This record gives sequence, structure tokens and C-alpha cells, in this order.
Amino acid sequence: MKEKSCLLCPRECGADRSAAVGYCGCGKNIKIAKYMLHFGEEPCITGTRGSGAVFFSGCSLRCVFCQNYPISHELKGEEVSAFRLEEIFFELKEKGAHNINLVTGTHFADKIAEVLKKCRTRLGLPIVYNCGGYEKVETLKMLDGLVDIYLPDLKYYSPELSGKYSAAPDYFEYAYPAIKEMMRQQQKAEFDGEIMTRGVIVRHLVLPKCYHDSIALLDKLRELPNPPLVSIMRQYTPCYGAEKFPEINRKLTTFEYEKVVEHCADIGLNGFMQKKGCDNLDMTPDF
Repeated sequence: MKEKSCLLCPRECGADRSAAVGYCGCGKNIKIAKYMLHFGEEPCITGTRGSGAVFFSGCSLRCVFCQNYPISHELKGEEVSAFRLEEIFFELKEKGAHNINLVTGTHFADKIAEVLKKCRTRLGLPIVYNCGGYEKVETLKMLDGLVDIYLPDLKYYSPELSGKYSAAPDYFEYAYPAIKEMMRQQQKAEFDGEIMTRGVIVRHLVLPKCYHDSIALLDKLRELPNPPLVSIMRQYTPCYGAEKFPEINRKLTTFEYEKVVEHCADIGLNGFMQKKGCDNLDMTPDF
């Protein structure tokens, strides 16, 4: 990417990030909010020792219900050099991390790619690209050969819903080809015991009153030649700006969640589901 015309994400805001911030809220320097051993991911990512999560500040989406709003919307965090980011990767390895988990780093993808080119072999851990799904295929190709596990969200099928709740009516238009590109790069899920070492897991957070959209979205995943693993999440809890939208200003019902899980099983998709009682912020890091 040329910083004077940022086109990394589907917003293609063209910002001169050497002098100002882009739509994501960030400038030329890498900005992170927290790094830690994280135990709130899927079991094959978390393992027994935790995932080495690096939470990047900023985001190209504007989800009104974002649980990480202090860093995505309010941009909490501090700028770090590429050298410091590499150091953080090795610090997490020293702490016993099963992998390095890059959380919402799309707007720094070019810089992340350069860091990984320098240290990935020495690091010797799987690299997880944990994103909101709103990605450009061209940007993902920068990471080809550098990322072992893709962990994208697939939030919406409906442009009306994605426009209303994430200010991105073209969300599925970008997210579906992005998942195809991730599957091209990592065609088969591989495990070392219970820990994933390669592959793609597509996450879907079921929203209140939106389970029909969830079902349509799963049907589209099933159309792929080699469908990925899916993770059906029930952890939605209204926060940040959800109170402005009465229809989602409540927790998910058991009926809504189970309708989606049942359909997932009926069409033959495999993956993960969450137990009842996770609809809170207990596993959200304190930023």
C-alpha cells in the first residue's frame, strides 16, 4: 500500500495516512491496544495455554453492537514500531502461546506482512488472522504463505442489515469472495492433537431477530466446493450503541440460536457451537 492513498480495506478511503487517519481511525504507525494470552477463542485455537492475541486499534467496520468498542470506535491503544511488534510475538511465544492471533489488523495488513516475512520462520508458531470478514481479496493476497489459520467473521447476508448495523451495505459482497480466497490459501484444516495448525474457521454471531439472515448465510457457505468449519456464536449482548436499535437491544433467545445451529447441522456444516450463558462480556479483554 502507498500510504498516500490507502486502499487496504473495502472502504478504499484513499487517505494519506502519512499525514492523517483513514476511515479506520489510524495513521501510518501500527497501533495496538493489548497483547495477552487469550482463553476466549474456539478450543482448537485457545488450547490449554492460550492464544497469543494481539489486539489492533481501529476498524473498518462500524458495528453498533461492538464488544471491543474502546479500541475499534474509541481508538484506545498505543503506536508501536514494526520491530516492537516482532518483539511482542516472541514475548507471547515465551509465555507459552499456542499461536499468534492477529485481531482486527486489516488496516495494517501491509506492515504485518513485512513483519511476518522477517520472523515467521524463527517464530515457529501458527499465525492466526482474526478479522471481521470485511476484506479485499487483493489485501489477503499480501498474506498468502504468511497466515496459517484464517478466523473471519461472516456477519450478514442481507445488505440492509449490514448497512444498518455496520455501515457497510456491501459487506457480503466483499466477505464472501474474501472467504473463498482464505479457503484457496488454506484448503484443508489440519490439527496437532487438539490444536489447529492450518485451516479456516468462519465465525457467525447470531443477532436478535436475525436468524433468517443467519440461515441464508449458512446456505451460501454450504455452496462452496469445500465448506470451511463454522463457529456459531451465541455471545451477543447489547452494548455500545445497540440501545438505539430496539430490535437488537436484548439478548438472544434460545429459540433463535438453536434454529441456526439446527440448520447448520441439517445442511452438513461442521464446527463449533457455544453453551448457554456466554452472552456477557466476561471473555472480552479489559482495554
